[in-house]
Amino acid sequence: MSKKGKVLVAMSGGIDSTVTAMLMHEAGYEVVGITMKTWDYANSGGSKKETGCCSLDSINDARKVSVDMGFHHFIIDIREEFGDYVIDDFVSEYIAGRTPNPCILCNTHIKWSALLKRADALDCEFIATGHYAKINQTNGRYHITRAKDHNKDQSYVLWGLTQECMSRSIFPLADYTKPEIRQMAADRGYDELAKKAESYEICFVPDNDYRGFLKRRVPGLEQEVAGGKFVDQAGNIIGSHDGYPFYTIGQRKGLGGGFKTPKYVTEIRPDSNTVVLGEAEDLIRNGMMVSEINMQKYESIDPGTEANTMVRYNDRGVMAELYPQDGDQMRVEFLANVRGVAPGQSAVFYDGDDVIGGGRIYSSL
Repeated sequence: MSKKGKVLVAMSGGIDSTVTAMLMHEAGYEVVGITMKTWDYANSGGSKKETGCCSLDSINDARKVSVDMGFHHFIIDIREEFGDYVIDDFVSEYIAGRTPNPCILCNTHIKWSALLKRADALDCEFIATGHYAKINQTNGRYHITRAKDHNKDQSYVLWGLTQECMSRSIFPLADYTKPEIRQMAADRGYDELAKKAESYEICFVPDNDYRGFLKRRVPGLEQEVAGGKFVDQAGNIIGSHDGYPFYTIGQRKGLGGGFKTPKYVTEIRPDSNTVVLGEAEDLIRNGMMVSEINMQKYESIDPGTEANTMVRYNDRGVMAELYPQDGDQMRVEFLANVRGVAPGQSAVFYDGDDVIGGGRIYSSL
């Protein structure tokens, strides 16, 4: 038994998780690798070959590294729990006129749960992943902090991690840049891995055609929502569309022609199958309501607490005042104009580089 302890490493077959396993092994931990099978893309009827963390090639890449370094590797099938939770939420959010972020939901509700469950079964004290983020403690509370490489920082997608999850998690890549990680792989003889392209698609929609996925997933949806209307800010009908679930807040392309100036989707009204279009300035919002709040750095905050607030991944953020509401909701009032607040996306609140907490955007104000 290693003096450092036993760690379960989530291995997708990509460079980040592979180097994570290498670093944990070299640091003296007893490593157990695990690859999670979340989705069979062939079942979705898409046109693109299966790629990313669910592909056979990726699973084989993960297994090869474990064999090379002499530690155990397991494959677990979580397709049923993944599909029931993540995909059902993905579909229902679009049907509700919102824009979901399934990767965040999967991270916080499926993958960590699955990892901790298997870690306990395998007597692993810790789990490790290839996320670019740090875990720190303030006054006894765990919280996520931005990684050294701000270009790759993934703190935004980890707002949902609980105190228990963070207390047992290790992020070995926190203090490295992506080029440094690629060089580490090359230095250890994994030249092909060092050159491996990253995958940014949703794992169950690798062709990036979420509209096609919805149509296949919900038989009859296309016919049910056909014939919707575009309206302007005053409510005047200015065109027709294919159905409200196939549009997102801030969308400019794919709205059809005939408009004298560029138009953007500013609002989606599911009840009337209406999509509101406007100019760029019509996307500006002064605030939002956020639900499903998970607090990290502080157990609670005072009304009016100011925090840098991100409303999308790679957003620079804007200062806002936070007002906790009954239940798990937060009223957020921006101190500067914010464009394109999309219900369904995540809002994450920062104190410097530390994550105060986050939640899911319910509505804009």
